[in-house]
Amino acid sequence: MPLLKVQNLSLGYEGKRIVEDISFTVNSGDFVSIIGENGTGKTTLVRGILGLIGKLSGSIELSEGVSQSHIGYLSQKNSVSNDFPASVLEIVMSGFLNSKRFGLFYTKEQKKEAASLMERVGITKLKNAAFSELSGGQQQRVLLARALCAAKKLILLDEPATGLDPIATADFYSLLTELNKEGVTVIMVSHDVTGAMRLSSHILYLGKDTNFFGTTHQYLHSNIGKGLMLEGCPCDRCTHNTKEAR
Repeated sequence: MPLLKVQNLSLGYEGKRIVEDISFTVNSGDFVSIIGENGTGKTTLVRGILGLIGKLSGSIELSEGVSQSHIGYLSQKNSVSNDFPASVLEIVMSGFLNSKRFGLFYTKEQKKEAASLMERVGITKLKNAAFSELSGGQQQRVLLARALCAAKKLILLDEPATGLDPIATADFYSLLTELNKEGVTVIMVSHDVTGAMRLSSHILYLGKDTNFFGTTHQYLHSNIGKGLMLEGCPCDRCTHNTKEAR
């Protein structure tokens, strides 16, 4: 069974449909980028997958052992106020809050996992630093580690590179690629189409008149995606140049 299966899904608010009749499947190990025009419901779709808004029609199915509360989520806007007096370690550990059943304290296993994840994303030396004093790129790494604490198999990111400079963006993308290669399934909303093409195994395009879901290779050779191949197809399946592709 796929990790996530969306069929004929429509979402909206107060009866107004924003996402209309979307279908796609995410398998374990996929890296799916959601791209498209403004106002086509990319963030609304994220909220629907997380169960934050109800469905108008269609279905969202998660594989056995995966629940919406165990999807790691990195929101479009920083969900931690820079005035909030918390350390990096405290922010990362808060990712376990949904899985705490009894008591007020984290388990030894959770503390060990948090330490491992901080090392994994390169923030171990920052564990006692104040979150508010970190750079934008460092804050995103902290929030990613928190999302991984919550995640069992899947992380969902909504515009994670917003506000980052080009160097920090490239650094963050490299980290996502490493995590994906290690088996973390990623769904990412992005306005950075070029970056999405290079990172992703699959593309979900939301348009006002049409939608598309398929591999990055299929997208780039579709009628919607061909216009992006200004310098040749970046997917690793292609060996031809732009003129030949067209």
